[in-house]
Amino acid sequence: MHKLLADQPGTKKFLLGNEAIARGAVEAGLAFASTYPGTPSSEISLNFFQMSRESDLYFEYSTNEKVALEVAAAAANAGVRSMCVMKHVGMNVAADTLMTLAYVGVRAGLVILTADDPYMFSSQNEQDNRYYGKLSGLPILEPSSAQEAKEMMGYAFDLSEELAEPVIFRTTTRLNHSTEPVTLGKIKQPVTRGDFIKDPFNYVTVPAVSRKLHIKLLRQIEQAEALSSKSVYNFIEGTGKYGIIANGVSYNYVADAVLDLGLTGTAKILRIGFSHPMPGELIKYFIADCEKVLVVEEGEPYMEEAVKAFAQEAGYTGTIKGKAKELFSRLFEFDPAMVRKIMAAYFNVPFDATSAVDLSDVPELPQRPPNLCAGCSHRATFYAVNQATKGMETIHPTDIGCYTLGFLPPLSAGDFLICMGSSAGTAGGFAKTTDKKVISYIGDSTFFHSGIPGLINAVFNNHDMTLIILDNSITAMTGHQPNPGVDMQALNYDGFGQVSVESVVRGIGVPHVSVIRPYNVKKSIAAIKEAIAHKGVSVIISKQACTLFERSRKKLVGKPFYVSDRCKNHRNCINDLGCPAFYVENEKVRINASLCSGCGVCAQICPEHAILPLK
Repeated sequence: MHKLLADQPGTKKFLLGNEAIARGAVEAGLAFASTYPGTPSSEISLNFFQMSRESDLYFEYSTNEKVALEVAAAAANAGVRSMCVMKHVGMNVAADTLMTLAYVGVRAGLVILTADDPYMFSSQNEQDNRYYGKLSGLPILEPSSAQEAKEMMGYAFDLSEELAEPVIFRTTTRLNHSTEPVTLGKIKQPVTRGDFIKDPFNYVTVPAVSRKLHIKLLRQIEQAEALSSKSVYNFIEGTGKYGIIANGVSYNYVADAVLDLGLTGTAKILRIGFSHPMPGELIKYFIADCEKVLVVEEGEPYMEEAVKAFAQEAGYTGTIKGKAKELFSRLFEFDPAMVRKIMAAYFNVPFDATSAVDLSDVPELPQRPPNLCAGCSHRATFYAVNQATKGMETIHPTDIGCYTLGFLPPLSAGDFLICMGSSAGTAGGFAKTTDKKVISYIGDSTFFHSGIPGLINAVFNNHDMTLIILDNSITAMTGHQPNPGVDMQALNYDGFGQVSVESVVRGIGVPHVSVIRPYNVKKSIAAIKEAIAHKGVSVIISKQACTLFERSRKKLVGKPFYVSDRCKNHRNCINDLGCPAFYVENEKVRINASLCSGCGVCAQICPEHAILPLK
């Protein structure tokens, strides 16, 4: 049995934050879950997928976040508790659905989890999704620990049903990926089947209906604000003349700093866990007797702006600060030392920073830049493109996935990137406004997610561009999740369909389509030359399973290679491919056999044919 399905109330388990969230949803009676995978939320979806194989939970990896929210919204309006999981930038994709769903509302609980990523550990921006609550009018909950995240999940479903609205559940990377002992609760029996009651004058959002629904939403926001001020997740801790308002993981840093700085009895804390609508009456009460207030929040000054507005209404004349050059930055993550130092300076209390450990006698750790795996088929494709376009001026729009790392030398296969699916669209813009050859890259999962409209646009407007679809038969970068192009039967899963990338491309009407096996270097170069010579839209599908995934399934069949004595030290293998299996020892190129996947690409490009398979 999956560890998160164990119905053992009171038992403690050491859980990742994402595991605690998944467990909390199951305890709350979750019956329907959907997602498009994205770090730092991926483990929630993985656990749902695993649990769905041995329980009544329905779970799906949806085509993209917009679709994921739509299927969850329908399930919730059929009376089934539902959850939609995504990373922060996924909310941008789902926003079209989100904004009007706030008008329509839900019948059963619907929780929308957004995992924000301060410091951009795995993301293209660090947007603060609390503003989506403000924009949509939906409630936001923010836990501070894995245990609280589990407990708060049940509260989120209850709140959603009380307000008849979806609830946004915001986490950050530090919470998603921290681990702590979590006490399990009782699992509520889920309602897995529902019924939809037709009511078009409340569910079909033509203007006349939406005007009425907007009035309803504003009433619900008022109701939510009253609930926020009374919520157990917005609480005051301690007493004193100084006030500190904090949320999420920042609350933990603040609580520790109050003890470390001897501020007990001098500083009190208002922890905000129900952050939209902000608890106005509670904030006014909290700041009333404070000499000065510090707002501690990662990201944007979301709470700070609200606190200042409530303070003005209440006639508060003390100092309220948060984001400032000498205080907290809008950039990156916070850490305990930073929070402690800033609190000490702001409240003018003595602070002796711990002396840094002397590491002068410790050798510097070798740098490991982000790199494509040894044997990655994307590397072979990029090499083939570079060879096919030698002497040409090119632009390479790229996309979100493992292959993004191809922008680094020596491959240099990435010149422009905005968001998921943007490679197909931006390629057309470059093609129409420059005289350079445009060759763009997109992965199979990303193509299904949001690349298809851009390609349709290119066909319709006859853009002169080549799109290379890097089909490695899995959603690799976020942890090997399936996508519509994956043969699920080959992975021993029944009940799924499969969509052919090639059939979609041909169905769109692309006039020149070719499929290559990138490990065959000579044929790949020839096919690429033919595609880029075509005037108009051409598509190359570079089809080869993800090496890392195949290794994990023990499906790799190639033998490792070694560098023989024929080597003349030209180093084409290193300078043009840069595979991490290569290293230099005593000025000689060597191959780490434990890393080598046996793809054989390097053997094909060696001018002396000095690279041979191990016997």
